[in-house]
Amino acid sequence: MSEIDLEQRPKTYFSPQPMVTYLVEKVKNAAIRERLELLLSEGRIEEIKELLDEVGITANSIQSLEAIHPMFMGGNYLPDMDEGEVEVARIEIASTTGDVTCLFAKKENGIIKFRVVDEYGGDTLNFPTEVTTDEPMTLREMTEFFHSAWSLIDVLEMNFDGQLEPALAFFKAKSKFYPEFDELCRERVVAAFPKAETKEEYDT
Repeated sequence: MSEIDLEQRPKTYFSPQPMVTYLVEKVKNAAIRERLELLLSEGRIEEIKELLDEVGITANSIQSLEAIHPMFMGGNYLPDMDEGEVEVARIEIASTTGDVTCLFAKKENGIIKFRVVDEYGGDTLNFPTEVTTDEPMTLREMTEFFHSAWSLIDVLEMNFDGQLEPALAFFKAKSKFYPEFDELCRERVVAAFPKAETKEEYDT
């Protein structure tokens, strides 16, 4: 397995992108967005347009999906992105309601402003939740800031009390700017959780 490039730094977060990609990224719901991203990767543009028309936009559509299963709540209650703001990264957890926490960024007067947001008005976050930089963060910097504002390790320890395998299955870390973000999160979870006891330790 190759080593993670902790110093990987995107050239920019703000390159022009096709309208379809832009619309997909505006969809908050994690389950719908995952479906849209699959369709986008396969070039199934007409199906993307149909799905956006059917479920991605209206409040009535969101409420109908939530009535089917709580998993369709995941991401719906994130704050709206400001004009010119982009999603840098997100972490989705497999809770009943599929909670999502995101890192947003926008550029103003040459300065990049970052903010971490949750679906609970900031109630699950630790301060500071905002930071400014002159250039895009490295993978190391972005992950440390994200995890300091919203502690993935604390969430997993609270739910699994040191059980590594279910903890690793409980989340997905995603970023189109940092391809190794999920891998780095998993590496840090493994390092944070106590090593499983061996059979010999049980026998002593």
